[in-house]
Amino acid sequence: MKIVDVVCSAGKTGFYFDDQRAIKAGAGHDGMFYLGTPVTPGFKSIRQAGEAISVLLVLEDGQVAHGDCAAVQYSGAGGRDPLFLAKDFIPVIQKEIAPKLIGRELDNFKSLAEEFDALEVNGKRLHTAIRYGITQALLDGVAKARKVTLAEVIKADYNTGLEITKRPIFTQSGDDRYVAADKMIIKEADVLPHALINNVKEKLGLHGEILLDYVKWLRDRIISQRTDADYSPIFHIDVYGTIGAAFDCDTKKMADYIATLVEAAKPFKLRIEGPMDVEDRDKQIEALAALTAEVDARGIAVELVADEWCNTLEDIKLFADKKAGHVVQIKTPDLGGVNNIADAILYCNKVGIGSYCGGTCNETNRSAEVTTNIGMACGALQVLAKPGMGVDEGYMIVFNEMSRVEALVNRRKK
Repeated sequence: MKIVDVVCSAGKTGFYFDDQRAIKAGAGHDGMFYLGTPVTPGFKSIRQAGEAISVLLVLEDGQVAHGDCAAVQYSGAGGRDPLFLAKDFIPVIQKEIAPKLIGRELDNFKSLAEEFDALEVNGKRLHTAIRYGITQALLDGVAKARKVTLAEVIKADYNTGLEITKRPIFTQSGDDRYVAADKMIIKEADVLPHALINNVKEKLGLHGEILLDYVKWLRDRIISQRTDADYSPIFHIDVYGTIGAAFDCDTKKMADYIATLVEAAKPFKLRIEGPMDVEDRDKQIEALAALTAEVDARGIAVELVADEWCNTLEDIKLFADKKAGHVVQIKTPDLGGVNNIADAILYCNKVGIGSYCGGTCNETNRSAEVTTNIGMACGALQVLAKPGMGVDEGYMIVFNEMSRVEALVNRRKK
């Protein structure tokens, strides 16, 4: 099956681009707006509409394969590529990539994806968002050529040897972390609530007291409102480096505080994502590895999750090898080609570190569907419900895609 044309359309994502550096510096809120002047290059305001580009591959039999180019909410921060705006990058796709796609045979996803993920223009690799969307479309194209699900293509081309099954779903909230948690409890999400703890003074507390109270509330809320006594979700809270900021990145002080969160969460299991951010990859690995060793030595029953500065497949392998965290977030748009997601999940599983097939609220329904298929095929520890922060929409997209894929795979088994 050959590609006969490439069409691009500008789109919107399920959330926003936010200037993380400005937010960390204390930008205030006015409704959905952030107040103040942006700090990260490319931003016109601290919060602005998220953008995407749909890449449509027209196949010779008339089918259309589809992938979405999208970038994370906090673009331009933590070592990531700059802000991704559709008007700037549609011409790049049309001029530099489309001519190389037209006429190509959709025979093997892995080799095609690796080729286009590594493509350089004027000596530079393409923006991660472009590589992300192009390879999604290629995966869909190979699946359409073979008349199977995307997950089955990954299983075959990567020889995973794994059963394609549903994976635990992690739901994420925005700042409305109380109402969002109620939604998650009603839907019995496997992992919750994310909570968006990205400001020390307003959300963590100068001594961590605000988050501690929230964890206690969440524990009590689940126990009092669950309709099934066996419902026991994992608590996964993203603190965006604020624990490090509040406790001066002192390993023992951070461990002391995390221990109080573990006690507050009981009987539920706790994961803490991004406990510190030291603004450098190698230093981040060193700091997170030290905290991981400290909590393990003290028997603190927490799983630390690597996020910031863990952007590429190379980064993920380094964090995993250095035991910097118990779980690694595979932040899907940051890796560029979706082939890297498969490689990352399989590598983490191989070396015994948790493989969180994540991403960002600032994606699209299409990128969520594609990465969900990859998480299922590769046996991810958990898969993020995305896009958006409204809970219901992202959870619906990911849960329903898992159900459809599993049903089709089971049908073929019979």
